[in-house]
Amino acid sequence: MIRRCAILLFMLIFCMQFTCLAQNTNTEQGDQVFITRGFIYHGDTIPWIQLRTVHVFKELKFKKKKDYENYQRLIRDVKKVLPIANEVNAAIIETYEYLQTIPNEKERKRHIKDLEKGIKQQYTPRLKKLTSRQGKLLIRLVDRQSHQTTYELVKAFLGSFRATTYQVFASMFGFSLKKHYDPEGDDALTERVIILVENGQV
Repeated sequence: MIRRCAILLFMLIFCMQFTCLAQNTNTEQGDQVFITRGFIYHGDTIPWIQLRTVHVFKELKFKKKKDYENYQRLIRDVKKVLPIANEVNAAIIETYEYLQTIPNEKERKRHIKDLEKGIKQQYTPRLKKLTSRQGKLLIRLVDRQSHQTTYELVKAFLGSFRATTYQVFASMFGFSLKKHYDPEGDDALTERVIILVENGQV
């Protein structure tokens, strides 16, 4: 029995290394072919599919209808803002890596200036469509994705003066570029929603 289990385990590990064609599935739209990993057991091809993680949270209980509506609004806001935060984080990584390849400070400043212009052209129309609430959420999500506040990012790429100027300007509208994301405190509910959104559960 132990020997048979060992052989079966070996076959599973070995056969998972190749990709097999699943059987054709006839539909009204025609034949479709699905490609997946699999292994052969007693002459049968068995597909091997890795399922995504399903996150289970404690059920939320809303005392008021308004609380439920606010939760649904948070879900919509996260779905709208999270992709922008991800794009910003990717741009930060790409920019940082590229700046390391530029040999002198003058060229780096020129690249940053061109980049700033490009970012304004690309994102200004999208950011104008965000509500004040979504704008504040974006600031926190940028910190979540990049592990740096918006203020720290502006300071790193554009200098302290520009960072301070933007912070003063933002504070006039009730924003703070220095706001940190707190997944275990003030942003616990937001963190829960983000996990569910990223996993396609809401």
